[in-house]
Amino acid sequence: MSGMASSNPLAVPAGLQTFLALDFGLKRTGFAVGNRLLRTAQPQGTITAEGDARFVKIDRHIKEWQPDALVVGVPFHPDGATHENTLRARRFARQLHGRFKLPVFEVDERYTTTEALALGAKDADAAAACIILEQFLRSLP
Repeated sequence: MSGMASSNPLAVPAGLQTFLALDFGLKRTGFAVGNRLLRTAQPQGTITAEGDARFVKIDRHIKEWQPDALVVGVPFHPDGATHENTLRARRFARQLHGRFKLPVFEVDERYTTTEALALGAKDADAAAACIILEQFLRSLP
């Protein structure tokens, strides 16, 4: 599979087993790692960098975890409408695909940070990335 993919479960080949999820933010990007077989995810931390420096740090995590694909949380308004950060997150997803040549799946991330905070997460960005990845893994056949 090449190019960007939606979160349509049928679009996720069975060979893709390990995923690195990113909760994109202008200042902070939380990340988590998960496995299709176990359908679990673990928060790994937050990248506090912007621009190229962010991609340098993401590259380190990709080399460390060797994911088969990336998952990016894309925010929407509660009614499902797009907004400025929706477009930013989608652009970020396209940049990830272009730089790292890995499949990238977009997941609706409405309320994930709120849920992470409600669960008492110390690192809300990493916890939100974990929630995004768990939602994605649950959607797989």
